[in-house]
Amino acid sequence: SVLCSVFGVDLPEPKRGVLLELYVQAVLFCRERNFKKEQTSALLSIIKLCIFSETPLNNIEQSFKYCKELLLCHSVRRPPFSINLFSSEEVTGILNYIFNSYVRHYKLYKYIFTPQVKLDLSLTYSGTPNQEEATIEDSSALVTPKWCSCFIVTASLTGSKSGLKALIENEVREQMMLVSGQLDQRMKEIADQHNRALESPQLNHKAKK
Repeated sequence: SVLCSVFGVDLPEPKRGVLLELYVQAVLFCRERNFKKEQTSALLSIIKLCIFSETPLNNIEQSFKYCKELLLCHSVRRPPFSINLFSSEEVTGILNYIFNSYVRHYKLYKYIFTPQVKLDLSLTYSGTPNQEEATIEDSSALVTPKWCSCFIVTASLTGSKSGLKALIENEVREQMMLVSGQLDQRMKEIADQHNRALESPQLNHKAKK
């Protein structure tokens, strides 16, 4: 509770525990480098901004670029736009630390801090029509899937309810397999892009005074 009040963490678990662990490790890193209080506070603020600038998209390169821009603003004396809290050597060490402790585990942090969306599946049957109305209605089922949060299925069949249920289940199964395949392909593309970004990290820092 003390750490939560100091760092201003008001999040449910497991987000709170993950964020506090990240902050504690950053403080230990600052102590090892003998950073001043101002430097420690600035580094914690930079890490916090990088964490909460994430989006559900795969923006690892943009996030790391944003981190380098924030460090640049704290390593070059150009008031009122920037201040030189960190030297070039300190910035290089910070970038290496952030890359190894945060960027390499980017997917895990994104999984924790990205809001989870649950899909509830609901089926509604209209029932079997009367024999008089069956001559007018078509014998094929009308299935209307809505992918917002549920499926609303309206059907009119001359057969039994068991046939209606089997037809709807087959249609839903095909749609779910299609969506699952698209998600697997998208996750594979994201993983490949992430691996390429990790293989060629750009950790060079150039400070202009």
